[in-house]
Amino acid sequence: MRRILLLPVASAALLLAGCAQNTRSDNLTSTLRAYGGAIRWDGLESALQFVDPKVLKEHPPSNIDLARYQQVRVTDYDEGSGPAAVNQDEVQQTVQISFVNIHTQVERSVVQRQVWRYDEKTKHWWLESGLPDIRQD
Repeated sequence: MRRILLLPVASAALLLAGCAQNTRSDNLTSTLRAYGGAIRWDGLESALQFVDPKVLKEHPPSNIDLARYQQVRVTDYDEGSGPAAVNQDEVQQTVQISFVNIHTQVERSVVQRQVWRYDEKTKHWWLESGLPDIRQD
């Protein structure tokens, strides 16, 4: 009788673990989609809400960086091949962001190497790598 009861319990545990992983993956997908949308439609400075609060505290954007973000309009956000898992709590993604300076009408592109970390406590994905650097080289 014990063997019969253990099988459903073990199956339920595996099912719950699978559901948790699906929830984490779905959460990542919606976070990446929201981040891309924020950059595309609301401007680069609006993407600050996705940056890990610890990273923002240690490395806040300067007033000059914030002013630079306000001077550009994003024209393209290309996720390439999408995110790649480093482990269950971290993914990396390389994106190309094209933008136009609203004053000069000059278009440029930058490559952003994003690192996203999952916070198990808050059940939230955070951008660890910060916002893209759009300064002229």
